[in-house]
Amino acid sequence: MNDILVEDDAVARGRLVLLRHGQTAWSVSGQHTGRTDLPLTETGRKQAVQAGERLRRMFVGGFDSVWASPLLRARQTAALAGFAESGTLPGIVEWDYGRAEGRTRDELSEALGRSWNLWRDGTQRLPPFLEGEREERLPAGDVVHVRNGRGESLADVAARADDVIDRLWPAVVQGQDVLLVAHAHILRVLTARWLGVDPGFARLLRLDTAHYSVLGVYKGDRVIDRWNL
Repeated sequence: MNDILVEDDAVARGRLVLLRHGQTAWSVSGQHTGRTDLPLTETGRKQAVQAGERLRRMFVGGFDSVWASPLLRARQTAALAGFAESGTLPGIVEWDYGRAEGRTRDELSEALGRSWNLWRDGTQRLPPFLEGEREERLPAGDVVHVRNGRGESLADVAARADDVIDRLWPAVVQGQDVLLVAHAHILRVLTARWLGVDPGFARLLRLDTAHYSVLGVYKGDRVIDRWNL
């Protein structure tokens, strides 16, 4: 990841704005939702519209660029928030939860035989019998395909976050405001890497559905300007 630049305080730097997608059926049920392509619930769709209204009040000049995760829930959120022309950025797709995908923490703890924590244990310590593929019907009637593979480690996710920051950093240095519409865990890990700290710090950052946060630069340091609004 690029080093932070020593800068004149009078030089205006841009901001990196992070918007989590709206509610899905699994964000309600507590099932880990990584690469499964869930749509927004009706509540999630309303949340996305409201998030767009809040963003326009905060950023009256709009954004220089908008990027969404390729997953449906993020693309729907971007469109409903008023950013239908956003590009897609594969690097901000959600953590591949592997054997944890589509399962709750309680279910995973039972399978492991002890309390399981994503940040401490990762996904690859879960028992291999959890791997496979299946179809699952959502409460609204949609059927989604669930794949339980090996998944990503936290280091894998952090490496993706570093790549995204390296790609967007030149725009921020040039004073551009960039909006990313994505998912809770990747955005939290990206924030930790923006700050230059261990990616595990991300577990301390709560980011609710359809809430946004603002990352910026202050006196040469990458900082959090606002969080979970």
